[in-house]
Amino acid sequence: MLEISNLVKRYGSDDPVLKGLDLVVEGNTVVSVVGASGAGKSTMLRCINRLVEPSSGSIQLNGRELVNLRGANLRHARRKIGMVFQGFNLIDRLTVMENVLAGRLGYVSFYQALTRKFPQTDIDRAFHLMDRVGIAHYADKRADELSGGERQRVGVIRALMQEPEILLADEPTASLDLKTSEQIMVLLQSLASELSLPVLINIHNVSQARTYTDRIVGLRNGQMIFDGTPGEFNQEALDAIYGGIEAPDETGGEEQPTAEARTT
Repeated sequence: MLEISNLVKRYGSDDPVLKGLDLVVEGNTVVSVVGASGAGKSTMLRCINRLVEPSSGSIQLNGRELVNLRGANLRHARRKIGMVFQGFNLIDRLTVMENVLAGRLGYVSFYQALTRKFPQTDIDRAFHLMDRVGIAHYADKRADELSGGERQRVGVIRALMQEPEILLADEPTASLDLKTSEQIMVLLQSLASELSLPVLINIHNVSQARTYTDRIVGLRNGQMIFDGTPGEFNQEALDAIYGGIEAPDETGGEEQPTAEARTT
């Protein structure tokens, strides 16, 4: 279970990007986080995995406080936080298998990582997961030879190789066409159920949030102003989150995030 309490993130002397955020994610729930560009969606995810440092507040994963961890303790905690990126973050010159096995780097010795000599159990698990998402036949193919949807599947499996306790996904469909993005959302939804894994997804497409997630959290200016089921996410909630800022895409396509959205 992820428990966020009174989370604040401020850059320098500017107004906080996150303003006392509270959030609980548990079980195999798929939670989408929606909001206009600059609402703090990506900053929240990056605070959870400590890619950025929270200014104050508490982030606990299954009872373990993450905010004050440093060094080896932080590295060990990060092993249990899977992350799926909008831009895939694959090493193009490496094979699919090598990219997938990168998810085990936190568990093997420096020598094993350097020589890419992973335990057979890791290799077997990699093949099993790749087969599950239909990319096992690409195991020896270079990552830069794959389509966008195939590359994102590699990113998902790499995150699962960490044996995470929670899976974070930062705009995982924004770089994909409509059909492929829906396939990725279905995949995340089914994996959450199969693995009893909570999934927290930042998403710009409100229609997909309504269709493929169990719960929607709406942010505006760093504050949570909606938390409920897709059925409760009505026009009033939509206006509260986006009114006067930008119109979300309700037709299924993705809007391109602004420069501000890429940094917050």
